[in-house]
Amino acid sequence: MTRRRGPTAIASNPVLVGVATTLVIVVAVFLAYNANQGLPWVPSYRLTADVPSAANLVKGNEARIGGLRVGLIDKIDPVQTPNGSFYSKLRLKLETRVKPLPIDSKLLVRPRSALGLKYLQITKGTSNHGFKAGATIPLSSYERPLPVDVDVFNSMFNSKTRQAIQTNEAGYGGAFAGRGESINRAIVAFRALLPNAESVLRNVTSPGARFNRFFKEQAVAARIVAPVADIQAALFVSLDRTFTAFADVARPFIQESITKGPSGLQTATDVFPKVRPFFVNTAQFFGELGPGSNALRTAARPLANGFVTGTTAVRRSVNLNVRLEGFLQALRRLALDPLTPIALRDLINTVDALDPTLSFLTPAQTVCNYLGLWFRNFAYLFSEGDSNGNWIRFVPIVTAQGPNSEAGPAAAPANGGGPDAFNSARNYLHVNPYPNTAAPGQTRECEAGNEPYAAGRQVIGNIPGSQGTVTDAQAVAKPKKKKK
Repeated sequence: MTRRRGPTAIASNPVLVGVATTLVIVVAVFLAYNANQGLPWVPSYRLTADVPSAANLVKGNEARIGGLRVGLIDKIDPVQTPNGSFYSKLRLKLETRVKPLPIDSKLLVRPRSALGLKYLQITKGTSNHGFKAGATIPLSSYERPLPVDVDVFNSMFNSKTRQAIQTNEAGYGGAFAGRGESINRAIVAFRALLPNAESVLRNVTSPGARFNRFFKEQAVAARIVAPVADIQAALFVSLDRTFTAFADVARPFIQESITKGPSGLQTATDVFPKVRPFFVNTAQFFGELGPGSNALRTAARPLANGFVTGTTAVRRSVNLNVRLEGFLQALRRLALDPLTPIALRDLINTVDALDPTLSFLTPAQTVCNYLGLWFRNFAYLFSEGDSNGNWIRFVPIVTAQGPNSEAGPAAAPANGGGPDAFNSARNYLHVNPYPNTAAPGQTRECEAGNEPYAAGRQVIGNIPGSQGTVTDAQAVAKPKKKKK
């Protein structure tokens, strides 16, 4: 009888079963090995992306949109720019379901885990235009500012930083060791700050305080001081020397200053409100002193010369003081003499009696210079002579002939008339016995010697109008020019 072959017979053949099993395992291993490179015979959407840094990306890392895997990185190439800097060019193999990717999409390299694995995050845009297959996503599509990943954050803890942290912890540990009770008392005392801290924090978090910009501005400040990091490090090295020097005077001097600080602060709290008016007045005083200080700029050199000269004068004043000693003793004896007050009272009476006369005569010299002119003219009278001596100069004055003329007795002041026309024109009395000399009650003018001649009429007393205050041999004050 002939045996029938069928599926049961194949399944019962161990060789065929082993071959089939091996083939399935090989295919599964092949697919698993190439899973990170994409499944074979599956269409893909290929793009190229430029990023500032590959940031520990490796070939086969995922590309995700909203946390969903949509492709992988097929290749990574470094590219050097003309100025010498580098950026990375990523070859992406994406699934066709995301085709076309909007041109306003953003890229960002993100950590997949705390162990350092990365992936490429794609944030889809909203544009109606997309990248064609094979196109390049430019560097401008990379998101700014760059986030700080865990590995970047941990990279600052290098060996020197870790050693410094250990030193700090040892120092703080030694500082706080055995001071638990003091810390507890401090915490209890700090409870009084909580009500005030609540109002402060409320103000800080208010929209008007714009506290959200605080850390951003701190980052800006850090970026500004980054170029002087070495200088700052040198500063801390120098500060270490300074604090080392302070260690020698820490106890008891610095310790006592800290201990007595609260009482000093309390005294300042009580005293400052009372001295505040003094500070306000001082500020006003210095404000009013400002114009005078500015004026001292131009007077600085004369003042310096004055101090130099004054130093010499002060040295010489020692001998003067010695010589003044006898004078002052004599003056003291005079002051103690009982007759001195009587003499002073008589002198005061004399001055009071002379005051009206002096007040009337003083302007004749101070304004009109008449006393100086009198002495000058008196000297001129004897300025000429010969071997026999000087003689007096004089000029004869011939009076006019006519009625009541000055040539003879008169019944009235001459007022014209005469034997001829010449004498008639000259026969007029011109006399001014009390000319104005700017004395009290008079017009401020120097009438004597300045009267104009009034021809053909009689003039007795001052001529109408002001004759000015300038006389012979008297300087004329020039008007000051106005500053522009």
